Amino acid sequence: MEQKFIKSFFIRSIILLAAVIAVIVVFDPFYQYHKPLPGLKSVLTDKEYQCVGTLRNFDYNALIVGSSVCENYNNRWFDEGFSCQTIKAIRSYGATADLCFLLDIAYQNRDLKYVFYNIDPSSLSADTATTYESTGCPMYLYDTSYLNDYSYVLNKTVLLEKIPYMLAFSMKSDYDEGNSYNWAQWKFFSAELAMGMYNRLSSVKPMYEQTYYEDKLAGNLALLTNQVNSHPETTFKFFFPPYSMLWWDNIYRSGERDAYLYNEKQAIAALLAYDNVEIYYYQDEEDIITDLDNYMDMIHFSKEINELICNKMIAGEGRLTKENYEARLQNMYDLSERIVNEYILEYYSK
Repeated sequence: MEQKFIKSFFIRSIILLAAVIAVIVVFDPFYQYHKPLPGLKSVLTDKEYQCVGTLRNFDYNALIVGSSVCENYNNRWFDEGFSCQTIKAIRSYGATADLCFLLDIAYQNRDLKYVFYNIDPSSLSADTATTYESTGCPMYLYDTSYLNDYSYVLNKTVLLEKIPYMLAFSMKSDYDEGNSYNWAQWKFFSAELAMGMYNRLSSVKPMYEQTYYEDKLAGNLALLTNQVNSHPETTFKFFFPPYSMLWWDNIYRSGERDAYLYNEKQAIAALLAYDNVEIYYYQDEEDIITDLDNYMDMIHFSKEINELICNKMIAGEGRLTKENYEARLQNMYDLSERIVNEYILEYYSK
């Protein structure tokens, strides 16, 4: 009797485990095995868990690549403006190595018409090693082996929370798939909030030499130019986002401003050498960056600014050329001087 019970328990357990695995594989909320089932929408809210799967399994021919400031772009703005099919390749830190890692996955699975690549200034001086493993990302979803997917297919949270969540939002008639990884709907933007999140340095440090980050810059430029050079069939549209004047005040006081602008100048010059590259510059949008009501902190701006940037890019506004990029960077330098000597005085004394 005891042996029969053990055997029956074992069989029932195997059946239960098989059923759990089958449900997770069929619905696949992280899109590790397939794109959404017919009739279901793509519900993308967990970039660390879903981004790689979408790059391998979704239908697309264009990517929005960048950090958290890119999450509030609606994919459809790019689809309609550039006649393409877009998904996002997002990494919160926006480090070059991490984003190129995502690009490599995309190119293994798709041919790309466009890459809309957001360059965060700090990414040009970041380490050139990827950070996914060191920051605790689920590497079993990042490799190409299914043998270690037990952490996914035997996961109670995936079964009882992620799948119901995916189904609930997928069935909402007003759910917009273009708002993948969007966080703006739960946030507020105001000068008071942005100022409250800004921890201003008490003193101004000596300005670094322009070439302070040159070694790391060289490594990051090698990563970017390798992508561009390896994929001449793709048009790379690089763009610099409009961080608030608080960010410029911060890098001035930390002594990094001249080094950051030097990095940008070198990166722009290197990338403009390629025929399949376009570069757009929105850092010196004075009306935007000096209006702190557009921000929730010194970096993150409202969805309306995302839409404005996209529309400008569609219209070809803000494009840098070999003839004008040095003047635009000088304009940004001059604007940063006005920020620290004039605009910021509305909120702080010197």
